[in-house]
Amino acid sequence: MNGLPDRAASGPARAAAAAGALMLAACATVPPDAGKNPRDPYERVNRQVYAFNDKLDRYLLKPLAQGYEFIVPRAFRTCINSGFANMGEIRNAINDILQAKPAGAATDTGRLVINSTLGVAGCFDIATRMGLEARHEDFGLTLARWGVGTGPYIVLPVLGPSDLRDGVGLVPDSFANPISYILPVSARYTVYGVYLVDFRAELLDATKLLEQAALDPYQFTRDAYFQRRTSLQYEGNPPPAPMEDESGESGPGANGAKGGVQPAPGDQR
Repeated sequence: MNGLPDRAASGPARAAAAAGALMLAACATVPPDAGKNPRDPYERVNRQVYAFNDKLDRYLLKPLAQGYEFIVPRAFRTCINSGFANMGEIRNAINDILQAKPAGAATDTGRLVINSTLGVAGCFDIATRMGLEARHEDFGLTLARWGVGTGPYIVLPVLGPSDLRDGVGLVPDSFANPISYILPVSARYTVYGVYLVDFRAELLDATKLLEQAALDPYQFTRDAYFQRRTSLQYEGNPPPAPMEDESGESGPGANGAKGGVQPAPGDQR
């Protein structure tokens, strides 16, 4: 396995077995009307995966993130977080090019160059101070730009909420991630681990809000996911939501559903 000794190669197998056991233990309460939402036809399965992710987070990721936040000084955490965000500028710029957004590509490339040099490998976000605001692009948004609908909502193990289009987009995006090319492989997994813990630490406050405000955390997370992705697709200016017919189904083109995707106002750049 990538030249690793057999003993090291058995590590992922043991991790997969542990994850499988946790998955079996994560039994979610499924409402009787699960699956009737046309955007979430696989809700019964999704809720089980959500329950697995919740237990994994509750007993592993969240405690690690809290320990990380307690031990690592804020200045170092900010540096680490900014460094990972700087790596994401490569993905942003590539997807801007694929979406024919030259201004966005110029902004993201400028941020990458400035923060990688003046910002000491991304530790400091100098570009924002210079007026180059952070943006977000990924291949899921590129597919939306090309007219591909969202497909059904899905919950991915560990990775969390997604839809079919964005899930597919994770594959090409992985090739734009510098971490994917770190060698040896053990170092790559270590960096991924730090990224995951750092990312989880950034969401600690949001977790408190979710626990306090949501009667159904699964539904709250699903709705918030669609709202955020729609906002990103239309760069903060989404079209009005379509009216529902008597069957409760939305018209074509809603939030990237089947039908042509309308260009965002910011796309004409």
